[in-house]
Amino acid sequence: MMMFRISEAAALLGVSADTVRRWVDAGRLRAERDEHGHRRVNGPDLAAFARAQVEAPGGGGRSSARNRFRGIVTEVLRDAVMAQVEIAAGPFRVVSLMSRQAADELGLEAGVVADAVIKSTNVVVEIPGHERVAGGQ
Repeated sequence: MMMFRISEAAALLGVSADTVRRWVDAGRLRAERDEHGHRRVNGPDLAAFARAQVEAPGGGGRSSARNRFRGIVTEVLRDAVMAQVEIAAGPFRVVSLMSRQAADELGLEAGVVADAVIKSTNVVVEIPGHERVAGGQ
């Protein structure tokens, strides 16, 4: 069975090692001590925990898109018609091209929390709690 160090589990979950330790201490994620006293998380337990995190409620409205990355907008480049929006979602960089009007209506600017919702090659950016959606490719 595959075993992961706390730091490895944290990297896979996109959180800090301290966050994983808190989850273990709170009993949310099971870990075992190895022969050196270090905590390890077994692969199946980590996979089940990751799936539960992804399926947790609160990720916006109903959608057929299954790939959703919450992050922070790091850059918005606008011209007269289009906008390029870059989001840092954990270790991932997600870029969406959309109409300038959509970016303006969503109030997209550096520092705003947004969800990158990806289905196929289409990236949709949503602001949590807002119903308006902007699409791009």
